[in-house]
Amino acid sequence: MLSQTADYALRATLYLARHHGGGRVCADEVADATGVPRSYLNKILNTLVRAGVASSTRGPTGGFTLSVAPDALPVARVVDCFDAADSRDQCLMGARPCNPAEPCVAHRRWSALHSARRAPLLDTTIADLLGTH
Repeated sequence: MLSQTADYALRATLYLARHHGGGRVCADEVADATGVPRSYLNKILNTLVRAGVASSTRGPTGGFTLSVAPDALPVARVVDCFDAADSRDQCLMGARPCNPAEPCVAHRRWSALHSARRAPLLDTTIADLLGTH
């Protein structure tokens, strides 16, 4: 499943999505609404800003907003900021890199499992999770 950090990031992103188009939201408000520890949330939000998922403005009227419309933001884009999109660098059957050109006996099935697990993250948008799409 998802790491704790990716889970927190999704919570924050969903909160920002509910306020999309309504102005900036301060980090403390997001933390209070989502239950994410403040210091941890600041790191998460800054990672989302660096990834282009969110934007931020400093100052007394500053805060965070989504940079991408919720209906155009796949869940995978948020999760991938914190969880590796492809953890198949290492062959399941040994201490060598995975090589699709010379697959091990587990490669085909393992690749299918990986794709099946990843597909919903790619096919589901933040708006879908909110029921607004």
